[in-house]
Amino acid sequence: MMDFSTNNQYDDSSKENVPPGPEAAGVQRSRRRPVLGLLSENEQRARSLGRATQFPKQSSASDRSHLKPRSGPSSSSFEVCVEESREVVLTASGQPLDSADPGGEFSTLENEEVRVLLDLISGSCPDASTLSDESLTSDDVLCVFEYAEDIHQHMRESEVSFRPRPGFLENHPEITGDMRATLVNWMVEVVREYKLRSETLHLSVNYVDRFLSQTTSVRRDKLQLVGTSALMIAAKYEEVDPPDLDEFVYTTDSTYSRRQLSRMEHFILNALRFRMAAPTIDQFLSLFMAIQSVCPLTQNLAMYLGELSLLDLDVTLRYPPSLLAAAAYSLASYTLSRLLWPEILRTFVGYSMADISPCITDLHQLYIRAEEHPHQAIREKYRSSRYSQVSSITPPSAPFTPNSASPAGTASAS
Repeated sequence: MMDFSTNNQYDDSSKENVPPGPEAAGVQRSRRRPVLGLLSENEQRARSLGRATQFPKQSSASDRSHLKPRSGPSSSSFEVCVEESREVVLTASGQPLDSADPGGEFSTLENEEVRVLLDLISGSCPDASTLSDESLTSDDVLCVFEYAEDIHQHMRESEVSFRPRPGFLENHPEITGDMRATLVNWMVEVVREYKLRSETLHLSVNYVDRFLSQTTSVRRDKLQLVGTSALMIAAKYEEVDPPDLDEFVYTTDSTYSRRQLSRMEHFILNALRFRMAAPTIDQFLSLFMAIQSVCPLTQNLAMYLGELSLLDLDVTLRYPPSLLAAAAYSLASYTLSRLLWPEILRTFVGYSMADISPCITDLHQLYIRAEEHPHQAIREKYRSSRYSQVSSITPPSAPFTPNSASPAGTASAS
């Protein structure tokens, strides 16, 4: 679990519970798994009673390491606390969330049509290594091209209700924006290690932010539990073969138990009313690139810029995913070819350069500062050849202005 009072220190003290190792899951690990350190209150209590949960010791405790990272206004409906070694989510009236839905309102999946529409556009931008098998201009996209305008309109309407509330961290005194960035950085490492889709990361971050928007007083030693459960939900929703529950227990070095993860999954689903089909930056990029294709280098750079925005809560709250995707597309195209927002997308999306320019400026600043950012997981991910090493591309050094590019630039075609 995270310890925000110690910077980048390693601690192997919490090794009493040895989780199933990579051999048990049939996965070969080539490097030590990043784990956010610090025992949870539940595990400390269990140890004091001498009955900490034991897991099959199929991998050595020496294979684990603890990453010790550095160390708001919204109305809330739930409160997370610890009671008898389990998490309990309470409504504002003090009623447990388990019994807060007698009519079964939360049990019905909402917006299923969004799931169908997003399936039609292939969900997310593929990795560079799979472009030949999962092209952005795939047959699936082309077959429904005549519905692209309706799909886009539906996503634009939906993104409004799937955004987190401004200032939601004010209701969580123990959690700061840097702690959230630390969590996102760790989630990126987990997604990278398990080779999960970029869409899984974007969805899980959206779930974390929306859950924190609907809750109050989430403790900092439960923040990783929220993030891990959000990743588990997103993987189930998006992946063909998601990691199983034991693997997610393993990612936390058994700081949390199977039961705790399952219960937090239940709390998140209820808090979000089972509305999981959130439009994301990744989905909008996929649609934009299906309308106006780009080369793999531009595609990967746009994905990189989109993920960088996840680290900055102010940027996440200031702009909707569609605008961030448009800015990432434009900045990537400008960086590589000095071209900006193509006319075909200007007409299709409805965003003018005046609409996109403030977001491009903020994204450009994130791009410039990325090399010195305290959290480097995204840069490391996109430094690999799988993503054409786009994080090594030098950003435009001069302050970005729309007038510095072709006024009606067209993105380079692949």
